[in-house]
Amino acid sequence: MRQTINRGLAAYEPNTLGNGEPAQATAAEGGFVSHAERIDAVKVRARSESFFDHFSQAAMFYHSQSPVEQMHLINALRFELGKVATPAVRERMVYMLSQVDGGLADKVAIGLGLHVPKKIVGPLNQSIPADGNPKDFQPKPFTGKPFISPALSMANTIKNTVQTRKIAALVADGCDDGELASMTKALVNAGAQPKIVAPHGGSITSVGGKAVPVDFSLLTVASVLFDAVYLPGGEASIAALSEELKAVEFVEEAYKHCKAIAATGAGVDFLKKTRAGASLPPGDSGRHSQLNNSNQPAGHCGDVSSALAQRTSTTT
Repeated sequence: MRQTINRGLAAYEPNTLGNGEPAQATAAEGGFVSHAERIDAVKVRARSESFFDHFSQAAMFYHSQSPVEQMHLINALRFELGKVATPAVRERMVYMLSQVDGGLADKVAIGLGLHVPKKIVGPLNQSIPADGNPKDFQPKPFTGKPFISPALSMANTIKNTVQTRKIAALVADGCDDGELASMTKALVNAGAQPKIVAPHGGSITSVGGKAVPVDFSLLTVASVLFDAVYLPGGEASIAALSEELKAVEFVEEAYKHCKAIAATGAGVDFLKKTRAGASLPPGDSGRHSQLNNSNQPAGHCGDVSSALAQRTSTTT
């Protein structure tokens, strides 16, 4: 077992930053050689042809995504490769993406300020046995029409239900009891999981003097961990949240990720102070929740359930 940790920019192989070193030792140098043992045939160490199909599954995954998901992948690649300090490595990775899909490589390259290379220095696959011929171990670019698998796209997951979805009720001391209770009851009855998020842990005190247990403080959770955000009213609660930068960021990040957002009463005023509030119709003052005689949510409760089922962004 090799235990040496080589010094330098790259302690692994294959690499381009360290001229390919450390490299496997050849047989003549005393490197490992599989013992050829006579059985019914000769035992060899080899790789099947399918091993060199490096790109067809990546092409299937990319082409199976919805346009929004494809853009998310493109931005993720721009982000990761944008942190690579060596230009040659960025160019090499963009070239590799071109073997999956030319359009994908072009869009990633634009975000990096690069052109997709027509060729690269050295072989694409540098994971080659010590005594192997590099030409025998090179992958081929994906060509033809990719296989589409609907199961690979989140856009094709089950919708029109709020069951198991998590909703953050963003509150502080002085929140409106009626609005919070009405929304909580409606969501629980629909199978959702409302959670109380506040500036601090423990509990908060509603405008009616009721102690409301806090599930998460703003110091320990982010809105990306929820499917929706609800802002109940209560003048004191909204005043406190307005002074909390993390509360504003909580809502804006939810909006950025296209989460469903609901606000009632004074909660609409807080929402208008965020970037998400720019989508509110002029003069919208919000609506208060109600329960009809059949104990089914009406007004904004139903609106939130519908928006949450589709994972869209809405305000009521």
